[in-house]
Amino acid sequence: MVNFSNLLQYLALQSPLGSDSTNTTVNLAKMGLTAYTLPALPYAYDALEPHISAQIMELHHAKHHQAYVTNLNKALESHVAAVAHGDVATQIALQQAIKFNGGGHINHSLFWKNLAPAGSAEASLDRARSLVSEIEKTWGGFDQFKTAFSAALLGIQGSGWGWLVREAGNGAGLRIVTTKDQDPVVGADVPIFGVDMWEHAYYIQYLNGKAAYVENIWNIINWKTAEERFTGQSEEKTEL
Repeated sequence: MVNFSNLLQYLALQSPLGSDSTNTTVNLAKMGLTAYTLPALPYAYDALEPHISAQIMELHHAKHHQAYVTNLNKALESHVAAVAHGDVATQIALQQAIKFNGGGHINHSLFWKNLAPAGSAEASLDRARSLVSEIEKTWGGFDQFKTAFSAALLGIQGSGWGWLVREAGNGAGLRIVTTKDQDPVVGADVPIFGVDMWEHAYYIQYLNGKAAYVENIWNIINWKTAEERFTGQSEEKTEL
């Protein structure tokens, strides 16, 4: 279960992103909030081919992720107005929209950065020596980890995400988790990388072949980003 207060805190901590919607920006600015916008991809839409097509990437980024951002801004604006008017019923009613769209924005922002073109330096396991060593220690080998992670992805019923996370606490071990719909990883666990298992992430190309999508996603994991998140060198605010 996503903690609503934690999600609001996470969004408040994010770096200002500006906005493409002038009216929303003005309204949110008056309320003391930052309007969020769609982050640019670190590669071209066709850079992940043949594993993810340019058509999917453009629709996924420019349409689906943009919708989460747009609806998040609208929900935040309405929520702050409801707070100002003491409208508790509306505040409660808006929590699901903020959780869903805020989670969608968080998850996709992380997802784009944990992918890289196949064959690039970033997609090489050599860029994640510390992480791979911990994976091998935890699962007994990298292939065993891939099997376990892929099984977790294919075991998701409906829409959701699969994540490799670094656990909170002194042990700071690794764990595979899944989240429902657009729920993000919460608490002090750190997302190392995630895989979007919504149909819009693969259906145009793979149809109902989820297993083929999962098999091919391994070719485009950004191990450089994963290593930075694992070792705490990433500047991303992935924690709540």
